[in-house]
Amino acid sequence: MSIAKEFTKGLWEIIPPFRLVLGLCPTLAVTTSAENGMGMGLATTFVLVCSNLLVSLLRKIIPSKVRIAAYVVIIASFVVIVELMMQAYTFPLYQALGIFIPLIVVNCIILGRAEAFAGKNGPVASIADGLGVGLGFTISLAVLGAFREILGSGTLWGQGLFWEGFEPFTFMVRAPGAFVALGLFLAAINLISAKLEDRKRRAQS
Repeated sequence: MSIAKEFTKGLWEIIPPFRLVLGLCPTLAVTTSAENGMGMGLATTFVLVCSNLLVSLLRKIIPSKVRIAAYVVIIASFVVIVELMMQAYTFPLYQALGIFIPLIVVNCIILGRAEAFAGKNGPVASIADGLGVGLGFTISLAVLGAFREILGSGTLWGQGLFWEGFEPFTFMVRAPGAFVALGLFLAAINLISAKLEDRKRRAQS
């Protein structure tokens, strides 16, 4: 098993919002700005890496009949840690993300990686898997948030980008705009994937 492969697969092959189509609730809700997207992604990455590691270490101890319940307890413990850390050090960001921080507990990405990977593999591979998928999720949210912020607010990381009198397309920072932006990104990812697969087939033929 290649550790590098386990890490890099989360950056494209199984990038959560666009390839696995998981974690869409925070993806749609918090990406009104690049900062919010980055903050949510990093918080999720912390929980994902730590829970993957602990699940992997305890995989031979946890009885199979209660493994899902045990995974949820492990994930919830790390969510409490990241929530308290954000309250202490990044309180404005914590307020902006609101209820979606505690809702990391039920994020399908984290529970899915615990069940599909960490519960069956060693700690080093599980850390690589969690870090790759987490960074892929973080990049996705940050880019999507930047796209919506630029069009919907005329700013990036809170800094103005356009001329005085520019009227931002405020639709993009509202709920319907989240679906439109996600659809555009999904279409772009699918188009790129199709072209890469076509190029691969031509190279093999």
